[in-house]
Amino acid sequence: MTFFWIRKQVNPNIPFDNQLLWTVIGLMIFGLIMVTSSSMAFSESAPFFYTQRELIQIGMSLFLMCIALYIPMQRWQQFGSVLLIISIIMLIVVLGIGSSINGASRWIPLGVFNFQPAELSKLSLFLFLAGYLARKSDEVQNGFWGFFKPMVVMAVLSILLLKQPDLGTVIVLFMVTIGILFIAGAQLWQFIAILLTGVGAVACLILYESYRLTRLMTFLDPWQDATGAGYQLIASLMAIGNGGITGQGIGNSIFKLRYLPECHTDFIFSIISEEYGYIGVVALLLLLFFLTFKALAIGYRALNEGSQFSGYLACEIGIWFGFQTFVNVGVTSGMLPTKGLTLPFISYGGSSLIVMSIAVAILLRIDFEFRQQQAQARIRSIK
Repeated sequence: MTFFWIRKQVNPNIPFDNQLLWTVIGLMIFGLIMVTSSSMAFSESAPFFYTQRELIQIGMSLFLMCIALYIPMQRWQQFGSVLLIISIIMLIVVLGIGSSINGASRWIPLGVFNFQPAELSKLSLFLFLAGYLARKSDEVQNGFWGFFKPMVVMAVLSILLLKQPDLGTVIVLFMVTIGILFIAGAQLWQFIAILLTGVGAVACLILYESYRLTRLMTFLDPWQDATGAGYQLIASLMAIGNGGITGQGIGNSIFKLRYLPECHTDFIFSIISEEYGYIGVVALLLLLFFLTFKALAIGYRALNEGSQFSGYLACEIGIWFGFQTFVNVGVTSGMLPTKGLTLPFISYGGSSLIVMSIAVAILLRIDFEFRQQQAQARIRSIK
């Protein structure tokens, strides 16, 4: 439906990146299938509870994508700072009235789903950074303060996120921020200094909280406490190993039968591995890589054409999607310590799905405006 709606809205003589759109819709459909498969065993009385919610969330995501496609990039640039302020306010509000799940207060209950302001903070920070870099690119490249100022904004968000606590989102914000600053031409010594500072800060945060240190020790040797702290990682690894080359078949996962916690959210990749095997996993990762590549390609093309805001924002979205995929797969396969980050467009979670869908709509808008400019230039050349 979204595909045909877009074709109706844009000039039919100006093509748009339908490969990007179909990739995202395909990931959404596959995510719905996997959420259904991995959550049916949770309740015999309501086996499709999470499926119904996921359908509603997909519907909301597609609706908001359609709205976002109407918004010119100039408007996103104008109101990026406003959205950042709204995100900061919501991060403060959630500390007071947010619902607590597994000891973390990250969600504002909205009935159909619990909204997570941390997801909105990602997009709002990236909009702010893109606008800042478009205005201050020379300052970033030639002076320390131009590089330092966006790090201060990120630090404010990080402090609020750590109060929830949500170290995973902080790491995503940090990596995307330093990544885009590097693309923008920040000096190498500044880049290395901030990277080392960030690594040191994460190390201190791990040592400061005992549960984070426990996760790190569990990651290094999950068999030390196989029935306790290491249970989830061991179950995840066994599910991945049980998939083999071709998998057990859709719906035939054993570990989703209450053996693997969070199997429909953060650890859904383990169930995918078990049901679809190595071949299915490679196909899924290729799609996610293609999504990341598309975002970066759109960004670099916009930068080459002089559209700095659109270019920086598209590159940020690409880094975001790619890094979050890397972390989720790394955690479930035991390559990284446990962190609660969703697999883009696959894991159950309305906030992540909606915000990432809006980000994809922005990518489509950037691509559409570029093609529109090209078409207008051709018309002028003919005249």
